[in-house]
Amino acid sequence: MTNKEDIQIIIDEARLGKESAFKKLLNTYWSDIYRFQFAKTNNENEAEDITIKTFAKAFDKIDLYNDNYNFKTWLVSISKNIFIDSLRGKKKEMVSLNKKNSEAHLITDDAPSPEDQIINEQNLAELLSYIKKLNKKQQEIINLRYFQELSYKEIAETLNESMSSVKVNLLRAKKLLSEIISHKK
Repeated sequence: MTNKEDIQIIIDEARLGKESAFKKLLNTYWSDIYRFQFAKTNNENEAEDITIKTFAKAFDKIDLYNDNYNFKTWLVSISKNIFIDSLRGKKKEMVSLNKKNSEAHLITDDAPSPEDQIINEQNLAELLSYIKKLNKKQQEIINLRYFQELSYKEIAETLNESMSSVKVNLLRAKKLLSEIISHKK
């Protein structure tokens, strides 16, 4: 494990935008955040998605990190908030009881989440045109993850890259794609 002074140097490098620093932070804390989320979700895919969102948000907001606190604690706090937000966004289910014949009916709230709403507003052709504005490597990683639905491990094997490199590149591609879509609206 890296000591506190080393972590601070890496955080300072990340604040300057050094990709190698982001990879080091991801490698250092990935398993801690993933285990934290897996314990909450008991679902590998959900834990992985929330973990990647945690690092995306942390890397976007790294300038807001207060050096007086432990970086891992800050990440766990971000991850906990993302988990809570994901619970709020999940479909709500209620049970309706028919008192006459004691039947129970499951009623599901099929309202799309805010993220689903944005995605649904985009038609596939339009989305593909936005993706084409990314560089070739970013296009490929978006395609492998979201159109071919490969896991991070499968993407790493396909691209012959490390898992941390895949995760960082996917984070950046998603962020850039989001910015492209937002500027077109």
